[in-house]
Amino acid sequence: MNDELHFPSTSCLVLTAAFVFLFQAEEHGRHFKGELLRKKMRQSKRMRSPGGWLSEYSWEEKWEVRKRQKRDSHSSERENRSRRHHHHHHFRTYEGHYLEAKTLNERLDCRERRGREASLDLVEYGEGGRGQHCREQERDQDWHHYSKSSGRSGRSHRSSHGHYHARHHSTSNHRSDSRSHRRKRSRSFEDDEEGHLIYHSGHMLRARYEIVCTLGEGAFGKVVECIDHAKGGLRVALKIIKNLERYREAAMSEVEALEQVNSLDCDRRFACVRMLDWFDHHGHICIVFELLGLSTFDFLKENGFQPFPVSQIRHMAHQIFRAVRFLHQNKLTHTDLKPENILFVNSDYHMEYNPKMKRDERTLKNPDVKVVDFGNATYDHEHHTSVVSTRHYRAPEVILELGWNQACDVWSLGCILVEYYLGLTLFQTHDSKEHLAMMERVLGPIPSHLLQKTRKRRYVRQERLDWDDHSSSGRYVRKHCKPLKQYMSSKTSEHEQLFDLIQKMLEYDVSKRITLDEALKHPFFDPLKKGKK
Repeated sequence: MNDELHFPSTSCLVLTAAFVFLFQAEEHGRHFKGELLRKKMRQSKRMRSPGGWLSEYSWEEKWEVRKRQKRDSHSSERENRSRRHHHHHHFRTYEGHYLEAKTLNERLDCRERRGREASLDLVEYGEGGRGQHCREQERDQDWHHYSKSSGRSGRSHRSSHGHYHARHHSTSNHRSDSRSHRRKRSRSFEDDEEGHLIYHSGHMLRARYEIVCTLGEGAFGKVVECIDHAKGGLRVALKIIKNLERYREAAMSEVEALEQVNSLDCDRRFACVRMLDWFDHHGHICIVFELLGLSTFDFLKENGFQPFPVSQIRHMAHQIFRAVRFLHQNKLTHTDLKPENILFVNSDYHMEYNPKMKRDERTLKNPDVKVVDFGNATYDHEHHTSVVSTRHYRAPEVILELGWNQACDVWSLGCILVEYYLGLTLFQTHDSKEHLAMMERVLGPIPSHLLQKTRKRRYVRQERLDWDDHSSSGRYVRKHCKPLKQYMSSKTSEHEQLFDLIQKMLEYDVSKRITLDEALKHPFFDPLKKGKK
């Protein structure tokens, strides 16, 4: 066989050149398309799959996945919007606080904090409504706190507040958990994508509790008003926890604390909320409470943030102090005391015209209160997490991570008394260093021995708080804070006594801070003792 060289014909060369040209054009087009897709992906927030983008996916495939996710998301959103539209019990709600926001904690910190409609900048259950505030989207990022109460008009209406504080979990984990824990058991028992029980007015739970309306909604779940048919139509507040494992665990901790507190106070001598029942409804822990009135924060808000009279502050403080002292005596620290977690037993009021302010103002008929939200209560022997309390009521030892004990509740109560007196939050901030600077502006310098011990070295410089009074934050602090006694609106003895008590409660050094047992013996409460005699 002869070895011959065979040259391709002219037609073959033309075809080959054509194929090469088409291939290069296609590659160029694909590259150009890919660049456009990359640019769009950079300009938009990526919709991530639970496991993230798989490296072997092409940009086109990833883009298609993203478009499908967006379509699914929009479809789900439409379904939820339709569901809310057709279920009349989904009232517009306001952020408030029920037994555990914002709450494990934070919530906690929204709840973490309040973007108030007042000059200083800002669920459990009960009567009334409230405007949404941002209490710290809160508890810094270590805490998730959420709480709402229903907004209804009328004399004094039932509202409910709730919160859950979940520690150390990310938003992405939350979304993933929500999807993976969605339950569809039957037409009667279905959860939405976030793990909330889907229900309607008239829905029966345990063949006993008939749902009347939604009182509040939060990260933990929802609070509803129910008719207890086993108790002759008694109205109760029922908290329905999400069907997610971490929320169930937190709910069971709250149940345990409430059972202990209620059993120790069988005579109902102390102003702690009563848990009436609890049960598991297809994966949802449900906790039944007595139905109370507005939270003290809700009442302040609905009354235009007008302060409470000193006589009512005395009455409320005495009941709150006794309730929290009862917890302390039983080795329990509440850790999340704030106006949202103190509810009026009955928030009915008289409406009176204030000629000086030229507006109507509400005067409580009965200032009796109860302490709620034991979802974050911690026993002395239990592990103490580094961060507790909602931002604005957080003690300095917590911020400086010096360790905390029952005295942190006393600090929170001192902040609450100031808020009742002013109608406004004392430490209105979302930053820890700024918070400490506000404390120094109101209470004087933080003792150097406390600053020496802190692990938060970025807060300290040469054994003093590292703070620039001439910075924008420094000017803000000087403008919105002043020495404690300058907040007094009167120099009468009862005002002097109240501020002396507050000063002792807002003591930096835990070893020197007044205890609640000592606080109840303070002269500020003498009028109540004389009244009993």
